[in-house]
Amino acid sequence: MKHIITAFVFAGLLISCNSSDKTKTIIETSTETEIVAELASDNSDIQLQPIDTDKALITTALMSAPEANRAGCKVIGYNMAGEFVTLREGNNEFIVLADDPKKDGFSAACYHKDLDPFMARGRALKAEGKKHQEIFDIREAEVKSGKLKIPTGATLHIYYGQNTLYNPETLKVEGAKLRYVVYMPFATSESTGLPSAPYASNHPWIMNPGTHRAHIMISPLAEDDK
Repeated sequence: MKHIITAFVFAGLLISCNSSDKTKTIIETSTETEIVAELASDNSDIQLQPIDTDKALITTALMSAPEANRAGCKVIGYNMAGEFVTLREGNNEFIVLADDPKKDGFSAACYHKDLDPFMARGRALKAEGKKHQEIFDIREAEVKSGKLKIPTGATLHIYYGQNTLYNPETLKVEGAKLRYVVYMPFATSESTGLPSAPYASNHPWIMNPGTHRAHIMISPLAEDDK
C-alpha cells in the first residue's frame, strides 16, 4: 500500500511539473508575441515623407554612398527649383549625384571623383540634345583618343527605386535598392572571366564588353529577398 501511495504522489508531481512548464512556455511565447507586435506597431507609426526639399534631396542621395564616407561627400544635382547646382560641398573622394525631382521614381548615384570628367561629359552632351547612342559613340572616340579618361577600377554606386517617399528617421527611400558598377575600360569576358549576362540576380557580370564603357555589374539581393 505504501508503494502505491508513493507512486500516486510521484505521478502527481510529474503532472504538476509538466503543467508548470507548459504554462511557462505559453507565458514566454505570449510575451515574445507582444514584443514583436509592439515593434511592428512602432514601425507603422513612422510616416513616410515626400522628397520635396533640397535637404531631403541631399539626405536621400547620400544613401547611395558607403556609410563611412557620407559625411564628406560632395553632393550635386538638380535642386527643387530645377537648377543643376552643388547642393553640398565635400572633402573626400566621392561625389554624389542627387535624384532629379522632375523625373518619375528615384535614382541617386555616388561615384569616385576621378570619374567626374566622364560623368560631366555625358551630362553636357545630353544637355546639347544628344541621344544615348550618340553620347556613347562620342565618349568612345574621346576615350580612345586619350581626350577623356576612365580610371580602371573606379566605382559607381546606384541607389534606385520606383517610389519617392522616404523614412525621415532612417533616411531610406521606400523600396529602393543598391547596385554597383566597377569600370574596366575595354575589358571582355575573356580578359576577366566574367559572363556577359548574370547567372543570377546577385552575380557579377560584365556589361558593354570591349568598349570604353565596359564595367562589372553587381546587383545585391534586396534586404527583403535575403
